[in-house]
Amino acid sequence: MKILVTGAAGFIGSHLAERLAKMEHTVVGLDNFNSYYSPTLKRENARVLKDAGVKMVERDLSLPDLVMSLPVDFDYIFHCAAQPGIAATSSFDSYLKNNVIATENLVDFAQQFLNLELFVNIGTSSIYGKDVSCNEEKIAQPISNYGVTKLAAEQLVLAGSRAKEFKACSLRLYSVYGSRERPDKLFTKLIHCGLKNEPFPLFEGSLSHKRSFTHINDIIDGIVACIGKEAKCDGQIINLGIDREYTTKEGIDAVERLLNTTIDIKKLPARSGDQDRTLAVIDKARKLLGYNPIVTLEKGVQEQILWAKSLLKTL
Repeated sequence: MKILVTGAAGFIGSHLAERLAKMEHTVVGLDNFNSYYSPTLKRENARVLKDAGVKMVERDLSLPDLVMSLPVDFDYIFHCAAQPGIAATSSFDSYLKNNVIATENLVDFAQQFLNLELFVNIGTSSIYGKDVSCNEEKIAQPISNYGVTKLAAEQLVLAGSRAKEFKACSLRLYSVYGSRERPDKLFTKLIHCGLKNEPFPLFEGSLSHKRSFTHINDIIDGIVACIGKEAKCDGQIINLGIDREYTTKEGIDAVERLLNTTIDIKKLPARSGDQDRTLAVIDKARKLLGYNPIVTLEKGVQEQILWAKSLLKTL
């Protein structure tokens, strides 16, 4: 199969592109290598992908005329590219450009394909809102610019399915962690602070926040399970995550235990748009995709620690 992965140099996209290449698919990875976080990390991910046989294309999805830089005979599109997170430094324009306009351009690009099997949008539990412990039927009530624009992006893709232009689905991911995770995310920051003996910045009230921390390997298992299940997936929204929850404190405790250290906490004011709770309800994923996440928090954090240590040696 010939597969396009957008955001291929990022956290989830790089793992997905690498897995698809190992499955012996022909993979084209697209990324704009923007400066939301260090492009050096993305370039390192791209190097690994090139070694795995992935063809990398540097391109900004928010610009029109994708046909000028990409082939037009893909069997699958996996859309991971997005402006992530809820950082105060990210403007609404950046969310609009990278989540909505970029997705609309990709949808326009996909409409010309005669043999596209499936367009898979990578969504987020942030679409649901502040307190998330629901199935996919819950009405979306996002509380951040990120969640609002990811909902818009999701609907642009699913509109293509409803209009019978192509088969499509959206996967809403829950609190993904693991190797190649962004520097602004919880476990990357925790591990860095533990290794460097630096204080960890913790937003007020977040110690008791609950999350379905889901290791990247389990997430990629769920994403690639869509291949060959186009009829089942078409038009569907599907949650992907682990169906148990941990507090932020439990996450901190796991890192401290595995690093055999104590991490000092630097308290910051509460962050607007943060969710209180996300618990993945994955009955639909189990039924449609045979999804079965198995990585424990202990094993997942250990994998990320090993990656972080190797990164310190190479970059």
